[in-house]
Amino acid sequence: MFRSIANTFANCFKIPELKSRILFTLGVLAIVRVMAYIVIPGMDGHALAEFMNTHSHGASGLLGMYNMFGGGAMGNCAIGSLGIMPYITATIVLQLLTAVWPKLSKLAREEGGRTKIIQYGRYLTVLICVGYGIGTATSWENPGKVFSGFKGQLVLVDNHFWYLFQTVTIMTTGTMLLMWLGEQITERGIGNGVSLIITVGIVARLPFAGWALKDMFWPSGGIEANYHLMGTGLMLVALLVLVIGGVIAITQAQRKIPVQYAQRAVGRKMYAGGTSFMPLRVNYSGVMPIIFAQSIMMFPPLLFTGLANSVRVPFLQDFFRGLVQTLNYGSVSYLTCYALMILFFSYFWVATQFNELQIADDLKKNGGYIPGVRPGQGTSDYLHRAMSRITLAGAIFLTVIATIPIVLSKQMNIPPDVAQFFGGTSILITVGVLLDTMRQVESHLMMRHYDGFLKKGRVRGRF
Repeated sequence: MFRSIANTFANCFKIPELKSRILFTLGVLAIVRVMAYIVIPGMDGHALAEFMNTHSHGASGLLGMYNMFGGGAMGNCAIGSLGIMPYITATIVLQLLTAVWPKLSKLAREEGGRTKIIQYGRYLTVLICVGYGIGTATSWENPGKVFSGFKGQLVLVDNHFWYLFQTVTIMTTGTMLLMWLGEQITERGIGNGVSLIITVGIVARLPFAGWALKDMFWPSGGIEANYHLMGTGLMLVALLVLVIGGVIAITQAQRKIPVQYAQRAVGRKMYAGGTSFMPLRVNYSGVMPIIFAQSIMMFPPLLFTGLANSVRVPFLQDFFRGLVQTLNYGSVSYLTCYALMILFFSYFWVATQFNELQIADDLKKNGGYIPGVRPGQGTSDYLHRAMSRITLAGAIFLTVIATIPIVLSKQMNIPPDVAQFFGGTSILITVGVLLDTMRQVESHLMMRHYDGFLKKGRVRGRF
């Protein structure tokens, strides 16, 4: 097997076009990683980076997710601190608006309309970067409130307004540069550029996870290990295999709806009928429900903490502090709300992105129908029922995958750097992006009559 994989990698560099694309992608990703270490002028990034590496609990929730997606750029106070997430947020917002706003929906169907929507997304990215940049720059002025346990000063600039303008401008420019680099990878490289930038940021945290994993079983300084290799170690290995296997299976899983096309004449041309199928993905929403749920669950504790510090009535202070403890990261209430939000957003994403009415109408116009189902409204109802059932399976899977790192970290005291690679957004994004990139490489290899990576997985990985 290893010899076959090695031969496949060697074949990748025998095709000049594929070789240039791979080398271009690797070069651009190297630039992306450099941007995660160039410190913003006037910032003491070394102090925060040292704190983040020794106190992995220093930031959690949305801030920790941003630091993970950026490969530690926020922890370094780097020019790429905001990462590519503002661009992804703008894209998601426009996708949702396109589904519910008739003007944008009409624009998306017009010739050249998609280009205008992409342009709107870039403008919205700048606005989001400015908002996120102001919040991030302000938090760096008071790091002890954001990074629990940090004692020191990050900002070395005395002029507050100049510091704010300079920092926000640099971080916004960094995000726009990352966006442009991602587009260059998509056009001239291999794979989806934006997804690869996120994946590289996640994979960059692997050395820290490996070091934390080593300290679990072989701590330095003569300290006795709290974990047993034959117990916890075997459990983690088995869990990792199950999680990766489950993610691959659900990511590729489809329900194939058979579609029959009748013979029809268009003008003087006669089109023969045939049989095809419509693939309905089990995990249609991808990683979006987890990201939405994480973003929302970040704000209630911050809001209630602010209210508890601002009100003067002792009863209300105790009430808001009780709510903070109830929704504390990793508590039973937090996990319950988190799971319900993932289920909700899974259906919400399908409801806004999967238009069964339009699909049924397009089938009817092209002379297609599902055997045993009436065209038009009957087809729409059938697709709605089928999508609702498979979405439930995908939503339950997402919920289980998303809660595994929290349970490992809070209930079993596994270091967060290690726990994040056993589920959640990191494993879903990494596996999904690697599968997509391997498919693109395989398509280039198959065009030149070389064996690809997925010659067996294409059959076994789908049902």
